This record gives sequence, structure tokens and C-alpha cells, in this order.
Amino acid sequence: MWLKPEEILLKNALKLWVTEKDNEYFVVQRRRGYGEGGGGLTGRLVGTLDAVLDSTSKVAPFRILHHTPDSQVYWAVACGVTKEEIFQHWDWLQQNIMRTLSVFDSSEDITSFVQGKIRGLIAEEGKTSHVLEDDPEKFREAYLRFENWFALPPQEKLVTYYACSYWKGKVPCQGWLYLSTNFLCFYSYLLGAEVKLVISWDEIWRLEKTSNVILTESVHVVAHGEDHYFSMLLHLNETFVIMEQLADYSVKRLFDKEAFESERALSDPLQITKRGLEAHAKSEQFRTFFRLPKEENLLEVHESFLWVPSSHLNTLGKMCLSENYLCFASQDGSQCHIIVPMREVVNVEKPDSGSRALTVYVRGKRALRFTEVRDYRRLATTVRDRCGISASPQHSASAEVIRGECQSLINHFEDNPEDVTLMVGQKDGSKAVSTEALMTVFHPQDVENLDPKMLKEKMKEQSWNIHFSEYGRGTCMFFTRKTRDLIVRGVPEALRGELWMLFSGAVNDMATHPGYYTELVEQSLGTSTLATEEIERDLHRSLPDHPAFQSDTGISALRRVLTAYACRNPKIGYCQAMNILTSVLLLYAKEEEAFWLLVAVCERMLPDYFNRRIIGALVDQAVFEDLIRENLPQLVENMTDLSFFSSVSLSWFLTLFISVLPIESAVNVVDCFFYDGIKAILQLGLSVLDSNVEALISCHDDAEAVTILNKFFDSVTNKDSPLPPTVQQAPVGNNDKSTHLNVDISELIRKAYEKYGNIRSEEVESSRKRNKLFVIQTLEDTTKQNVIRVVSQEVKFPPAQLDELYNLFKRQHFLSCYWTMKSPALVHHDPSLAYLEQYQLGFQQFSVLFSLLEPWAFCTNKSTLSLWVFRLIDENQDGLVNFKEFCCALDHLYCGSFTNKLKFLFKLHLPPDFDLPEDGVIKKSPERGRGKVDLQAYLKQWQNEILRKEETIKDLPRINQAQFIQFSKTLYNIFHGDAAEESLYRAVAHVTSLLLRMEEAGRRLQEPGGARAALPRSDAASPREAGPELPELPEPPEPDWSFSFEQILASLLNEPAVVGFFERPVDIQSKVIRAQAAQLKQAIG
Repeated sequence: MWLKPEEILLKNALKLWVTEKDNEYFVVQRRRGYGEGGGGLTGRLVGTLDAVLDSTSKVAPFRILHHTPDSQVYWAVACGVTKEEIFQHWDWLQQNIMRTLSVFDSSEDITSFVQGKIRGLIAEEGKTSHVLEDDPEKFREAYLRFENWFALPPQEKLVTYYACSYWKGKVPCQGWLYLSTNFLCFYSYLLGAEVKLVISWDEIWRLEKTSNVILTESVHVVAHGEDHYFSMLLHLNETFVIMEQLADYSVKRLFDKEAFESERALSDPLQITKRGLEAHAKSEQFRTFFRLPKEENLLEVHESFLWVPSSHLNTLGKMCLSENYLCFASQDGSQCHIIVPMREVVNVEKPDSGSRALTVYVRGKRALRFTEVRDYRRLATTVRDRCGISASPQHSASAEVIRGECQSLINHFEDNPEDVTLMVGQKDGSKAVSTEALMTVFHPQDVENLDPKMLKEKMKEQSWNIHFSEYGRGTCMFFTRKTRDLIVRGVPEALRGELWMLFSGAVNDMATHPGYYTELVEQSLGTSTLATEEIERDLHRSLPDHPAFQSDTGISALRRVLTAYACRNPKIGYCQAMNILTSVLLLYAKEEEAFWLLVAVCERMLPDYFNRRIIGALVDQAVFEDLIRENLPQLVENMTDLSFFSSVSLSWFLTLFISVLPIESAVNVVDCFFYDGIKAILQLGLSVLDSNVEALISCHDDAEAVTILNKFFDSVTNKDSPLPPTVQQAPVGNNDKSTHLNVDISELIRKAYEKYGNIRSEEVESSRKRNKLFVIQTLEDTTKQNVIRVVSQEVKFPPAQLDELYNLFKRQHFLSCYWTMKSPALVHHDPSLAYLEQYQLGFQQFSVLFSLLEPWAFCTNKSTLSLWVFRLIDENQDGLVNFKEFCCALDHLYCGSFTNKLKFLFKLHLPPDFDLPEDGVIKKSPERGRGKVDLQAYLKQWQNEILRKEETIKDLPRINQAQFIQFSKTLYNIFHGDAAEESLYRAVAHVTSLLLRMEEAGRRLQEPGGARAALPRSDAASPREAGPELPELPEPPEPDWSFSFEQILASLLNEPAVVGFFERPVDIQSKVIRAQAAQLKQAIG
């Protein structure tokens, strides 16, 4: 590797370097301790120094120095890991530099020319290298060490590196931690003791910061059941965040492909950098806090003061700018924050140079004044430019047209109420959407009603109106502590839909996608998929006691919203619990608003909740367990197993307590959720357990605990709800409330905020990331156990061996995915499929792994025979092999009888049922999960598999001349290198000769006087030119002859050498151990 010329005083390095070759202007040196005579104490001391120092020019075993005869100063210009590499650089210098140097008169000119040439070479290399960091020279040196020590593929992208100590037992090893796209690596060399660690990110179960008596602060990594501790990190928090991001990146890319596909910034594993990860993390945090669309990226952050009208004070905070939004949050985040869409900005005042102020005018005659902005002039220009792009006249005109059309539709329905049923009640022909919240249709407020509940409702509305007058209303409203206080007290029925849209950020989605929902409704109308079938089954199970969903109006609206979302996001489609949540959204929001609220919940606020594996809900249950341990010690001391609370709380998280609380109480919980996110649900869950802690401690079993919680939920009421009894939901559990006094939902929420309101959203997100690794690995382990249980019934391998084979199979799948996103195995990976189908190998991946595990080394990973094996075991002919098919093939070869092994080899040479190109491109694998599933076809296939008779040797077809010759060649390949190779070859030749004579005799009996044809000797010879001399085979008859398997089997049974070879047991464990060590190297090759 060429190095940026660095000045070196040679006299200080004489004890560490030995000159290998030199000339007038250049010197090649070898590091002491490397190469010939490299052992001993000197080598150990130098190796230790190399592992600790942070400079590759000192670490690389070889280097080239430039000097001039009249100077004592030397310049390091190149270094290398091997002698071959350094001499390639030496030869280049000899051919391209030495002849030119004689032209120069002075030493300064020579040195200047050499330095310029070397810098030019480095610049050319940089155009194609992976180095994209702030200090390219230093990073290139680290990258060389990384490649030298770990021998990973050249595509592996080093992200960053840190000096640290790795604790091996009770002894710390000082060395270097390297974090790359797919691996966590550590290297240490101290006085001859080398420590090398390579862990794939996808193998990590836990990643957390810990501290104890010995280690004040360290990073704890759990992988393969082993604990690894890294301490003495200068920037521990930065290191941990990068490790967390890389682990999360790997999980999304390899396990959770659906979530990863939306991460365009990290789509290419070869372009991941530390800077890119940090920018992505900041953008993600920015979007989460302000509830912005996933397309937004944080572009600029400026510290400034914002004038808050209500407090009449300038509040210090940070102003954040993205493509379409200008946001501000106070320092602690809870005091106030505001979101300003660029489409709402009408003007940006000329900057005030005195106070470095920036004044932004928004619709509604409001102004936001930011002061003490460092780069205020440029920022004003940027905001002005972005506003011009966002708030185009066409956008405003289209919005006005849509608004006018909606208003005319509402007026039409008011004049012709009978048309409502025709427009929204038809399942098949309706294309209209409901323009009113269902609650306004089925429970219109009576303005003249002056009962206490309605009066209190009016007081709530008045409080919110006062809040709107102080802090603004709509998208540019200030979010303050007073806003949260009003939320906790309960949102008025009339404002609920508006505020849900505002707090969730759905209002921005809807504003920037006019007409999108109507298009989806039309597109999904009349479609029939698995999702639509599930939706139809669940429509009448959604709040069945509510009048809105006892009519076609509510059912049709619910159908349209769920079907439209399944069309928008087929990866999720439809999952249970979505119907319950959507029903409540439709009660208080218009149909299109309910759709965008559902989008906000499923894709932003509750990520990964609504899919087949409900990973998000399981992660939040783990977070909930952690919070129970921290906040309810009395419960933890008396209940050792907290997994009960995870199982019982699953419905709390999936339905936001809607499924366990009466509807009039549950909507108050939904209010808090849209404002505070999952934190509100966690707080309320802790409050529920805290209210029942004494009863739960005295429980004898889980059933009793469930009964106690159900009775508690039945006792929760909403004394301020203005809804009539016909709309209110009946208790969901036991009606016996004698053990519980009524609990008001507002009081329960208030206590939750008072006692557990100190839980920070940042801590929740950090806990989510920490627990996500464990949850996904637990699910993967469950998948493995299920697969092994199924496969163990089909093969003779013990479970422990199947476990190791499964790990190899899964790792081979991942190795094909590490450096590309276009691997067939990754493209077709779907965690929602049956256990056996989740991990499959294409031809290229299969051939590599099979060549490592086959018992006789008769298949190289690029041979035609490898393709034949793949084609034979691919039972469903989709171009992918699952673990069961793979193990069954190995079982035949390792554990089968002589007859079974021979039959397997015989079937390899039969004509294929389908064609698979050698490049492994998938041809016939259908797209899964999109279309309607034919259950009858699945049942018929299952029945055929059950009734399928085991194949007998009489069922096998005959093989012709060319296939028989190839079969003989395969046997020669298998026997090559065996101790009894000579006798085995002669046995095969004898059997071949015998079979040919038998065929010749048979033909003579049928056709007397038939002519004999000559078989070219080149076809009958062994395919291995280096093998021993083989006996000559007799000339076969005409080319239309063939042999049955029974003939071949009977002939080979008469050869004890062949029978003994195939019946000799082969140790698969040694093959597995060798494959574990060589799998990564094989992938590199």
C-alpha cells in the first residue's frame, strides 16, 4: 500500500528494521520478528509494540523508504503485509521512477518529484477504495491492519476502530476493536500471546453498557452463549452507539427485511460509514421526536432562542431543519416544541443583524421569532427557498379544489340523507368515502343538554379554546407542559379527532398526499387476497356492541380503511388487532383521517407491531419487564418469573388497552398515546400493576392473577364521559365488582404520570434497541428448535449434530447476503413463512456448503455434479433448497445403506425434471404473500405427501449409454485418493465390463448377428488424468442400450471392495468442525 510520504529518522529504527534491498534512492526493509529468524524475544517485543501502536507504517512487516545520497532524512512511501506485495511496489518504482530521477540536478527536486508521484498514486487508489472518513491516511493504515489480521473479504467495509481492553477471563488484553459492516473484531498481541476475536453482528444476543467493581464502565457483548467485555474505551458512549447502530443495521437487513427496505440511506452495505450511521441515527431521532414522515432527514441544527407568547420569555433550544419542516425544541424537550411545515410559511422577514434574529410568518397571522441564530442570514435564505418549493400555487389550488369537492359532498348528504346508505353502505359498488366521524353520526351532541357531564365537557372545550388562543391551533401549535396537562385531564369528544391527527403527525401525511386514499380505495375495490379474507372475517368482531358497527355505514368504512392499508403496505397486509384500533379511530376521525392515523400508528409509532411475528410488541414487552424490575421491586421480590406480565400485557400493547377497558375509558388512553407515544402505555401498565400489587403478590397461580386484573379493568369507568349508555361498552370481564371500587380513568392516568412520568422517551428507545436483539435471537432460536424437531424425524443425525448443521446452513445463507442486497436467498427470505422455508440456499450457496460437508469429495463447488445434486434434492423445483432437503441428502450419503447411497448416486445421473442455470438465478420461485392463497391446493398437496409411497428400486428408470459412462466417472471421482484406490478402480472396471457383456449377450439373443459398435476409449476412461492406469473396458454394443438400477446394484454387490468402501462409516463431526473453520474462507474464495 502506498503511504503519504512521512519523514523518518533511520538511526532511531535500526533495532526494529532490517534492510532487504536498496539502491541509490530507495530502501526495502523488513520488520524484526517477521520472516526468517523472526522468533525469539525480539519478535515478541516487536509484535507487542505493533499491536499497541497506532500507525501502520510502524506495524506493517515490510516498507519502502525514499532517500537521497546527501541527506540523512528518509521518507516512508509504501508498506506491505507480504514480501510479494512490497516487491511489486519496488518493481514499479524501478520501472517508472528510477529512470526519471537522473534528470534532476538537486536532491530537493528528486524528493519533491517522488512525493508528488506517490500522492498521485494514493489519489487514484482513493477513487475506488472504501475509505470515506475524515482522516483518510490514518484510516487507510487501520484498514491495512484490519485486512492483515482478520483476512476478511476485500468487500468488507471497516466503519471505525478504537483502542480498548478485552477481558479474557480475569485478564485484560490491550488491543484494537474494529467495527465493520458485518463483524465485530478485536486483536491483541502481548509478549507472544495473540488474541483474535471475530463475531458476526447477526450472532449477538445482547449488547449493553455495564459497570461493576472491577470494570468501572464497559461494553458487554453476548454471542454464542459467551460473554465478552470491552473496557478502557476513550469514547465509550460513541463506541457503544456505533456498535448498537451496526447491530441494528444487521438485524434489519438480515432478519427483518421489510423494515430495512425503507432505509434507503443504508441500502448498500459497501457504502456504510461512521458519518453515515451518525447522520441516519440523528435523522431517525429527529423524525421520532417530531412525528415526521419517514422521508424527512435532518439537514441542519442551530442553537437559538424562540419567543414563546404565553410565558413572554425567550426559550433556549435547538432549531432543526429538514427538507419540508422547520422544528424547534427547548433544551429539555418537555418545556415546549413546535413543528412548522414549510407549506404553512408565508414569509420570512429580512434578518435582523443586531439580535441575529430570524422571523418566520405562518398562516393564521402568526409569527415565530428566533434570536441569537449563528448563521441567520444563510438560514433565512434557505428557509425562503424551501418555502418557495413547498408552497407552490398548484399545490394550493389542488387543495382548494379537493376541499370544495368534499364540502359539496357533505352538503349533498345533508340535503339527501337517504344517499348515505347508497354511497357508503354498499360492499361492492361503493367508491365514496365517509366524510364524517362515526361518533357525530351515531351520537350527535345536543347543544341544549345541560346535564353535569355535558357542562363539564363544555368546560373542557373552553380550556382547550383558551389554550389555542395562547399557543395557536393546527399544525403550527406550540406543544407545552400545559398541553400535556390538558391531555391527562381528558380530551373533549368534539376535538379528539383533530388532536389525534395533530399529535400523531398524520395531519402532515394527509396534507402532502391529497387524493391518495381515494386512489387506494378504488385500487383495492373488489380485490381478493388473503388479507381481504381475514378482514372480512374480523369486520363484525370490531366493537360489536357499538351502534356504529351494527350498521353498514360503520362496517363499510372499516372495510375500506383496512383494505386500503393492506393495499398500501402488503408486507403487513392485515393483522389481528388492527380492526379494533381502526374501529376506534373511525369513531372520532373522518374516514381518510382514520386511514392516515392507522399509517402513523403502524409505520411510525408502533414499528414492527403489526406483522406476523409482532416483533415490536414483543420488544416493548421486554422493555415493560425492565421497567417493572426498576419501579416495582416489591412485585419482583415475590414473583421470580416476570414472563407472566409479558403474556398478559400483549393485548394492552397491541390494542392500546382498547380490548380490556370500556371504550369510553380506553379513548382517554389513546389520547395520551398519540401525545406521548409508547411511553404512555408503559406508564399506565406500571400504574395498573401498582394498583394491584398486593393482590398479585398473594396469587397462587397465573389464572388467579388474570382474574384480578380483569376485575380491575371492569371497575375502570369514565365519570366525565358524555356518551349515553347505548354507546358505552359493557365490561369485558366478570361483572362482579365487589372486590374493586370504581376507578376513574382520568385519576388512573394522572397517577401514572405523577409516579412514572420521569420515564424518558430516550431511555425507552435505548431499551427497545437493547431488547430487540434478544427478542429476535429468541425467535430465531425457536425457529431452529422447530426445524430440528421436524427434520430429526426424517434423518438419523442426533439433535446436537442437527443443531450444528443448522448453524452452518443459516450462516451460509447470511454469507451470501453480507456484501450484496441481490442474493437470491436474501430476496426470497420471508420470516412469515413456515419454519422450514425461512432460510433457503440458492445453487451457489448450496454448492459451497455441500462441498465442505460431502463425505467423499466428489463434488467441487463449481462442478456439474454439484448442480445435479442440487437439482435432485430441490423437491418443489423452486430453485431453492431448505434445511430439510439439505439434511436428507447428507443423511443418504452418511447414514444410508449401501443400496440407498448407490441409489442416490444413480438418480443424480437421470434426466432432470426442470432446468436450473449454473449461475443459480431463481427462475421458478413465485412471489409469496401477495396473492390469494389456494387452501384447497395446499390441503391436496399435504394429502399427496401423506399418501406418497416410498420409492422402490423398481420404480427407477433405466440409464442410457452417456448416463452410465458419467455414472462410472462419478465412482472414479469418489474413489480417488482412497488407500484402496487401485482395487476400487479395477472393481468398477470389472463391473462395467460385466454389464456390457450382459447387454451384448441379451442383444444377440434378441437380434442374432447384430453388429457391435465401438465405444471411444476416452469416454470410458477416468476423468482424472493424474489417477492410476485403469483397465481397458470392452467395446459396448450400439448406442441404444441401457441399464436398470437392479443390474448395477447386483453387479456391485459382488465386489467386496466397493461394498466395503460405501459401508465404511464416515465421521461427519470432523467434517462439521472443518466446515466451521473454513466456511468464511470458502466464501471469500
